[in-house]
Formats: sequence, C-alpha cells, structure tokens
Amino acid sequence: MDGDMVLALQLQEEWDLQVVRHDAAQEPLSLVDPSWELVDPTPDVRALFVQFNDQFFWGQLEAVEVKWSMRMTRCAGICSYEGSGGICSIRLSEPLLKLRPRKDLVETLLHEMIHAYLFVTNNDKDWDGHGPEFCKHMHRINRLSGANITVYHTFHDEVDEYRRHWWRCNGPCQYREPYYGYVKRSVNRAPSAHDYWWAEHQSTCGGTYIKIKEPENYSKKGKGKIKPEEHLVSAANSKGSIGGSTAPR
Repeated sequence: MDGDMVLALQLQEEWDLQVVRHDAAQEPLSLVDPSWELVDPTPDVRALFVQFNDQFFWGQLEAVEVKWSMRMTRCAGICSYEGSGGICSIRLSEPLLKLRPRKDLVETLLHEMIHAYLFVTNNDKDWDGHGPEFCKHMHRINRLSGANITVYHTFHDEVDEYRRHWWRCNGPCQYREPYYGYVKRSVNRAPSAHDYWWAEHQSTCGGTYIKIKEPENYSKKGKGKIKPEEHLVSAANSKGSIGGSTAPR
C-alpha cells in the first residue's frame, strides 16, 4: 500500500472519530424540537405513549388505555379512572389536535399521562385538578424533555370552530358576564333540564333560549331539520332543572 493511501486512511479514521465524539456530545432533540414536524409530523400516539411511559413514568402506565376520540371537541384531552383498581383511559381529541402542530399532541398526551400516573399510583389528592403533585411532575418532565406542558390545553379557536349551534337567552342573563346569555355547542342539543346548570338559570333568569345560528344548510338535512317551535326553549316549560348565565358552555 503506497504512502498516499495510508495517509488517506489515517485521515479518514481521524475524521470518523471526530464525528463520533461530536455526535456523542450533542444534546438529544427536545420532544418538541421544530425538526420533528418534518421528521415525524403525524406520530403513532400509542408508540409515543409507550416511549413516554418508559422515559418519564417508570413503566407504571402499562395498563392505561390511550385512544383517539372523534366526538370530543371541547378539550384536547381527558383522563378518566373508574374506581380503585379500575380502568384508566386517556382520550385525545382528533378534531382539535389534527389542526394543531405535533408539539401540541405531545404536550397534551404528557399532560394526561401525568393525570393517569397520579390515578394508578393511588394519589387521590390530585385526581381532578392541577395541584402540587401534578405540577411537580409537570415541571420535572418539562425540565427533562424541553416540552412546555401547562395546566391548560384547550385550543379556543379550534373549539369555537366546532361549536356551530348557537342559542341566546332573551331574559336578564343576556346582559350578564361572562356569557351574555349565549350557549354554543358542537351538536344540535338545545339548552334544557339535561344541563346541570338549568335549575340555576330558572331561578336567576327564567328567560327563553332562542336558536340564532347553525351550520349552513343544516336545517335542509332531513335528520337535522328543526321545526319552528323547537327553536324556542322555555325554562318555564321544562321539568327537572338546571341552567345558564354563569355555566360553562
């Protein structure tokens, strides 16, 4: 082997060694690094769940179910737990998250996994909120992953996009903050005694809800057609009770 070839091989070996050292010194990519949007824009949510369970939750969430929901349009994610030793389930809103960057899916999933972890480890103190235990894990994972998990993940613009059926009360609550008598929903379900706030609305307002907006051409569809008398929803005519000037929509 001539001298030039030997020199070339030595230089290649030195270069390869420098590359290896450089790669080893590199920080791993943040879970929400912008490059993920190009590398893996639509990840498998179950695969992410398995990865995060091992990485941040000590493998404690193996029995937890994670799935997409097409019907959920008011919040991006929810975690439910049925009794002691019951089934823990995470649902993610496909309608909301499909409109968002990958980063929002990752942070929403991690948010719900914290709730799931608090459930399955029987930490009942924080099961329905975002108190000290939740925040402890939130800050820990943010620090380790570069993510920005918060206590909120409702994407208001997208939520409003799906809430296309609107009613407004003609009573006193139309002048009251924060809702000014409006009820906005993603489905054609008029305010009624089935709403937990109806009784309060009867006692504090008593007005009538009138439908003022719906998706274009909605009333032309046979199944969704609304009769004129169904546009008026009177508190006085409803039995049972529950109602609306200060209730969430």
